[in-house]
Amino acid sequence: MMIDYLLTDLYIRLMNNNTTPNFEADLNRLEDRLDDLVQICDRLQSENKSLKEQQDSLSKERATLLQKNEQVRTRVEAMIVRLKSMEQGN
Repeated sequence: MMIDYLLTDLYIRLMNNNTTPNFEADLNRLEDRLDDLVQICDRLQSENKSLKEQQDSLSKERATLLQKNEQVRTRVEAMIVRLKSMEQGN
């Protein structure tokens, strides 16, 4: 919202050729804010990319662990069945 105000004010001053020391200060402040916003956007894009990669990696790891868990469960169940059959055989 503040940037909208500054841009509107800048436009009006330029149209009226009303450039004062305050105008220069406002223009510099606006430029600094825009630079800050560009840096923030770049940082957030980089962070977002990193988080998406991390999420993808964790999803793959989770799928692998679920598969291993199921394999172990199947082996344990098979061992239980063999032990019960051996117990009944004695």
